[in-house]
Amino acid sequence: MQEEHSEVSAKLASEKAKSPRVFGQARKPAKMFRAGLYARVSTNDQQTIPLQMRALREYAARRGWTMAMQVKEVGSGASQRQLREKFLDAARRREVDVVLVWRLDRWGRSVADLLATLQELQHLGVGFVSLTEALDLTAPAGRAMAGFLAVFAEFERDILRERVRAGLAHAQQNGKKLGRPITAGLHTTQVRKLHRAGVSKAEIARRLEIGRTSVRRILETRS
Repeated sequence: MQEEHSEVSAKLASEKAKSPRVFGQARKPAKMFRAGLYARVSTNDQQTIPLQMRALREYAARRGWTMAMQVKEVGSGASQRQLREKFLDAARRREVDVVLVWRLDRWGRSVADLLATLQELQHLGVGFVSLTEALDLTAPAGRAMAGFLAVFAEFERDILRERVRAGLAHAQQNGKKLGRPITAGLHTTQVRKLHRAGVSKAEIARRLEIGRTSVRRILETRS
């Protein structure tokens, strides 16, 4: 009886090991995982695309994952990553089970952006792996590490707010007027007065620091 119980326990343990979990949810066997590969480079560094894709393919092959998507994006770090958005749309449609990237900064534009997208993937039950940082959100240790990203994101927001306040204070100390610029309409009286005095429209615009179109519009409008 004891031997039968041991055999059953061993069988259950074996079955559990063969059933990987992503974000705590039972998913397909590893060989059935559909991986989405995402590589991005700046416009001046396009030669690293083959390096990234080769590393991602090799990793997916070692894990026994099939490659459902392979996306290559070129653009500056500050630009909107349109192909990444299409990649996320595929995740929302459950067309991929795990996202593979070469490095975190290839995926996120900032810490806050990285955190937001990782949280969405987590909500969708889609895994995320970054090779360079060895961040594997399909594993418990990786998910625990991802929790620290929220702290870093808040820190980044605090730094940005502090920089904005410091910049405003510096501008005020140097006599710079803050807020929206005065509209051309407030110069109506001066524009008409100068025009009656024979000053040209171009000169009026230069003196009052407004556009020539604004000067012309004011003069064409009846008082």
